[in-house]
Amino acid sequence: MSAAGFNAQNGTGQPYANGPSQNPVGVQQLPGVNYGMMHQPAYNPLQPKAPAPPAPGLYPSGPYQHIPPASAYQPGPPPTSYPAPLSQPQLTRPPPGGPVTHIPPQSASSSPSPGPRLPPAQGTTPPPAVSSSGYYSNLQQPPVAPQWQYNLAPPPTGPSPSINTPPQATVPNHVSPPGPYSSALSPSMSHSTTQPSCTGAPPTSLQAYSHPATTPVPMNAAASHQHHPGRAHYAPPPAGPPPSMKPTAPVTGFPMPSATPAPPKAAAQCGGAACSSLPPTEPDCQEADIECPGMVGCVPPSSNGPSHVDSKPARLPLSDPPGRNLAHYPSLLSGYQHPSAPHGTPPSLHPGITHASQPYTQAPQPYQQPPPGPAHLSPSLAAMSLQSSTPETLRVVNLLQERNLLPPGQVAAPTPCLPQDLQKINCNPEVFRCTLTSIPQTQSLLNKAKLPLGLLLHPFKDLSQLPVVTSSTIVRCRSCRTYINPFVSFPDQRRWKCNLCYRVNDVPEEFMYNPVSRSYGEPHKRPEVQNATIEFIAPSEYMLRPPQPAVYLFVLDVSHSAVETGYLKVFCQSVLDNISALPGDSRTKIGFITFDSTIHFYNLQEGLSQPQMLIVSDIEDIFLPTPDSLLVNLNESKELVQDLLKSLPTLFEKTMETQSVLGSALQAAFKLLLPTGGRMSVFQTQLPNLGAGALQSREDPNQRASAKDIQHLSPATDFYKKLALDCSGQQVAVDLFLLSSQYCDLASLGCISRYSAGGVYYFPSYHHQHNPAQVERFQKDLKRYLTRKIGFEAVMRIRCTKGLSIHTFHGNFFVRSTDLLSLPNVNPDAGFAVQMSIEENLEDMQVVSFQAALLYTSSKGERRIRVHTLCLPVVHSLSDIFAGADVQAISGLLACMAVDRSVTASLSDARDAMTNAAIDSLTSYRQSVLTIQQPGVLAPSSLRLFPLYILALLKQKAFRTGTSTRLDDRVFSMCQLKYQPLVYAMLMLHPALYRVDDLTDEGALSVSDWTVPQPRVLQLSGEKLSMEGAFLMDAGTVMYLLVRRNCNPVFLSQVLGVPNYAAVPDNLYLLPELDTAESQRTRAFIGWLRDQRPFFPTLHVIREESPLKVSFMQNMIEDRTESALSYYEFVLHLQKQISN
Repeated sequence: MSAAGFNAQNGTGQPYANGPSQNPVGVQQLPGVNYGMMHQPAYNPLQPKAPAPPAPGLYPSGPYQHIPPASAYQPGPPPTSYPAPLSQPQLTRPPPGGPVTHIPPQSASSSPSPGPRLPPAQGTTPPPAVSSSGYYSNLQQPPVAPQWQYNLAPPPTGPSPSINTPPQATVPNHVSPPGPYSSALSPSMSHSTTQPSCTGAPPTSLQAYSHPATTPVPMNAAASHQHHPGRAHYAPPPAGPPPSMKPTAPVTGFPMPSATPAPPKAAAQCGGAACSSLPPTEPDCQEADIECPGMVGCVPPSSNGPSHVDSKPARLPLSDPPGRNLAHYPSLLSGYQHPSAPHGTPPSLHPGITHASQPYTQAPQPYQQPPPGPAHLSPSLAAMSLQSSTPETLRVVNLLQERNLLPPGQVAAPTPCLPQDLQKINCNPEVFRCTLTSIPQTQSLLNKAKLPLGLLLHPFKDLSQLPVVTSSTIVRCRSCRTYINPFVSFPDQRRWKCNLCYRVNDVPEEFMYNPVSRSYGEPHKRPEVQNATIEFIAPSEYMLRPPQPAVYLFVLDVSHSAVETGYLKVFCQSVLDNISALPGDSRTKIGFITFDSTIHFYNLQEGLSQPQMLIVSDIEDIFLPTPDSLLVNLNESKELVQDLLKSLPTLFEKTMETQSVLGSALQAAFKLLLPTGGRMSVFQTQLPNLGAGALQSREDPNQRASAKDIQHLSPATDFYKKLALDCSGQQVAVDLFLLSSQYCDLASLGCISRYSAGGVYYFPSYHHQHNPAQVERFQKDLKRYLTRKIGFEAVMRIRCTKGLSIHTFHGNFFVRSTDLLSLPNVNPDAGFAVQMSIEENLEDMQVVSFQAALLYTSSKGERRIRVHTLCLPVVHSLSDIFAGADVQAISGLLACMAVDRSVTASLSDARDAMTNAAIDSLTSYRQSVLTIQQPGVLAPSSLRLFPLYILALLKQKAFRTGTSTRLDDRVFSMCQLKYQPLVYAMLMLHPALYRVDDLTDEGALSVSDWTVPQPRVLQLSGEKLSMEGAFLMDAGTVMYLLVRRNCNPVFLSQVLGVPNYAAVPDNLYLLPELDTAESQRTRAFIGWLRDQRPFFPTLHVIREESPLKVSFMQNMIEDRTESALSYYEFVLHLQKQISN
């Protein structure tokens, strides 16, 4: 199919892009930009380092070139716009609803790999040459070790439209930025009456939100560790020379790539020409589903009359002239719903709502000024004594002297340094998390910190309490389309000020009434303004076609190898057991396709006495034999579906077909789902070797342990990517289940899921007899997959405060425009990550906000919008940035970046860049934050685990070298790091180790009548594995219970039910249910760990002689192996690099 054909499938004429995708709204690069100019380039660890020695506080990272990144929204230039350099057009943004700037589409078959920009094609105007007045006069620098360009937007792809911006009122700003951390109080801080929550004492903000009946949320304080300057160093390393650790040597011959650009964002128009070319099967401009329902959001700001846009988050006096009436809001009452919560759980609405008791009257009540929002924080907040005491997160840790760095339990997410009232209503870090909980004021300050700025999201996470609002009016900013949230402010009773673009909007009449408290005139007490996570049932304006039904199509491999694994019987039984629990309603449809060397369809039309198999052998020209009876209503044909599932395992049990026409089967399934969209579940057991998409083995088993760069991490063909893009354009997501003991080229097959917002589920060495642990995992995972919540035809947009911009996405999706992700299906187990940059100076702001809006169709046919809003403070000192660093979020984002780097460049480049990330940040901390230089490797307490996590990444299956690793295993590990939410990815990265032979009830949790012990997390070091113990390792998708040779006999008899160590059976994966206290404690603890994640981790009980002990020991991150350094040796390597 031609490129135009593929573009037409998406309905917008935009080029396809995915994976790490960037925002190309910039123009040409600015010539002659260096450190002394206001346009500060982003820190770029992917660019070559400069040969010049680093100056104090500066770490040169290559020829600095400024590319202005694009933000999700920019209503106009700041009050003092930077003049454009010569031959450089002024960077502006079109207003919402403005004309669409046409960008020629790219070919759909073009690779979206995040490589460097190619030279301009014929007919494209090349960018101007870089001026010699840049940071380096000679741009031909020798390439050296790779690093990441954390916060730089992509190079420009075309001219930027120029528009006239509305006039802006000059409003004095009374907000001063907070000062840096220090031990002494500055004069401006000596009169402060508030304490920030991050110093340990609950703050009492004079003008923050106040809710009288609430209690402060406890702080997540980091674990305390004593600093012993005179303490002896680690024990000497093992005898013999340590394995070689490559210094950051020059990399020759490979340019430093950035990420793949996203298609340019078209201005949202409702019913205009921008949407007129969409096919009827796709909503008419899905971007409009979130951005402009009806014509509400399509009116550009008027240039006549008073403007409601503030360029600074300054306080607006109440005497300001009221805003013009933006829309007519009918006086309708809103209804609120709450899903049934577990018994005994607190109400999901903010406590401030339940205490409002004003009776509803038609006349407005006397308005009381609500507590100010973040945009109205008083100058006293700027004078808060952030320096009254050094916070725990800034305690200096010498990594060469302190060994016990892990907290006793899970590593808690840092708490943003906000007033207590804002903290209580901020978004849950399990849903929305930032790598830096204190945002730097400028890009130059971020560059100096050498830390990545990004967000990690789990937007569709299963939540026990979720406020659901039914309203005919969803209140949104007229300018940037932000949903009203807890961090907006109310200048008066009838107006609210957006916390992203600072426009002042009118409060709709309907929003004045709060049906929970039955009061009128208190819009700041509405649930939308009391909950950072909320879900709306969308009105009809958000529907451009009737919501699609739940449609499930199963595509099953029935070749000889598939039958041998025995998966078909387990699959059919699981579907039979859970067929009534499939999410859906009376419209739910279901269908089945099987394939070997031919394709088999099944007629399940109501009225037949038994299912009919229809075989299509022409795999070159796929057609549907009876299109109307292959996808059937589940309720109407349920008996036929059950009959088919009972007969399928025996239907092919004697087959001798060894060929697999997976590509043709996928084409047939796509044709079947074309009219409706839905979910395609594909089960494959071998390498497809016939028809479209046929593959050949690319793995050389002899090269699995090679120290050289790993080959074949990228797809062998673009067939599966192109088909996935077609599926995404028609609201079809593809989930791939790979059950195989042989190479299947997951790097190629995985594209069908990656680009269609599906998922990959991998069961290596699956066999119904030889691997019962995998069978149990397949059963449990399939049950979760079939019964979990699902959203159809979804789109997600991430917005941020003016001055910030998003430029790279990570996860499984298709990028519809610069900041809009197309998700044909969305599930509760999918995670996403984005990289960000600071586009404009944030010095006039005290806080910034981020908002993710997910619009989807529920399985019941409701159009819903789930909104998450996160608020973070803005700081102007490096010490504040380091104090607010989230080491787990930073490691998770670096892992995503390393996966892309491995595929687009090489595995060695990715490994070197990860090491350089630790070197750069610790060097910046030593040079720019520490006032007294000490020997050793010094880190703030907030980053004390950073080198350990980097070493864990280097030893992770996705990135390790020198150890035999199957190619499919490596690729699947990369998929998990990109797709899994952070909390699950961290268990893969750094497993948790517990001693379980001495569990007690001290400090135990009480969960559902079970007493769950809470043993301490141990270091991943062999010295912790005493010969008398039993140790449980939780590695995310798998658990190991290692029984040592001299294990306590009580544990053996009371937990494992065996008299001695020799009697422990091989391949034990289930703990016996014994009526002993020890057995109940152990099983309760393992069950509690399993309940923390959606999918089922297998348990392997292993002895000293077990073959699986090798896998156990490979997860001992801190130990030295033949091909990798120990933690102590790695820290010594960092010390050497930092000193140089």
